[in-house]
Amino acid sequence: MAWTRYQLFLAGLMLVTGSINTLSAKWADNFVAQGCGGSKEHSFQHPFLQAVGMFLGEFSCLAVFYLLRCRAAGQPDASLGPQQPFNPLLFLPPALCDMTGTSIMYVALNMTSASSFQMLRGAVIIFTGLFSVAFLGRRLALSQWLGILVTIAGLVVVGLADLLSKHDDQHKLSEVITGLFGLVILSLLLVPMYYIPAGSFSGNPRGVLEDALDAFCQVGRQPLIALALLGNISSIAFFNFAGISVTKELSATTRMVLDSLRTVVIWALSLALGWEAFHPLQILGFLILLLGTALYNGLHRPLLTRLSRGRPPAEEGEHERLLGGSRTAINDAS
Repeated sequence: MAWTRYQLFLAGLMLVTGSINTLSAKWADNFVAQGCGGSKEHSFQHPFLQAVGMFLGEFSCLAVFYLLRCRAAGQPDASLGPQQPFNPLLFLPPALCDMTGTSIMYVALNMTSASSFQMLRGAVIIFTGLFSVAFLGRRLALSQWLGILVTIAGLVVVGLADLLSKHDDQHKLSEVITGLFGLVILSLLLVPMYYIPAGSFSGNPRGVLEDALDAFCQVGRQPLIALALLGNISSIAFFNFAGISVTKELSATTRMVLDSLRTVVIWALSLALGWEAFHPLQILGFLILLLGTALYNGLHRPLLTRLSRGRPPAEEGEHERLLGGSRTAINDAS
């Protein structure tokens, strides 16, 4: 069935804003400017402040939510029952986990290339599958276990390509490894980071984990950093809306394919802008990751059904619920 104009708009919006989100964050990382107190020029390395900006973009979606809710209240639908009350504090634990993961994500982006960063985000499949078995008692299909193994192989290839690449000589090998795994940064609060010494790991003159004041001074001396941060904040808001809408209007599988195309766009633009050098291992790693993601999300099932029946498969899985089983795509919206 052909897509409507609205569905094409949603797919394009997700692809464009998702690419801008990563590219704008990396653009900010590439700037060099003076900090506070007349300090010498240094790179804009403030991953935790960038994480705050991303959450600001997500928070802006709340305004749209309440506008749509007020509009729906003026047009009651008899088919909709009363909403079940819930405690908002239920969202606190996952919010804390998301805050930690996002902070580590921006640390990784600062220490590796934009394309490798985007590819390595595919590791979420591994932990989602294993944790669903351990904590939710779910049983994964053989293709999902195979998808996890293939994804691990793809991550190894992409990580090896990043280590062998010559595009980022300013970073030590230890820093690249830290960026790939991001396990050394496990802080939840920004204020203590201002006082936590980080030594050579930090990119600010004070040598602390995060110096927000230094970031604002750099923004004042290089206004283009503010433009990059604004692009990151605004793009994440539209990307979240587009991602959820694509899953609702089309399918979770379509969202997975678009997210893979997003990786290709980021990779191509990074090469065109000279932010990184081409490495053939990245192509192999990306294809392996794509295969692993497809296997885990069951993308092979429609193909097998088409081959076995000789006709288009039924659309029973075209409107998967976000939490409705193992076929739901696990790609993160952020």
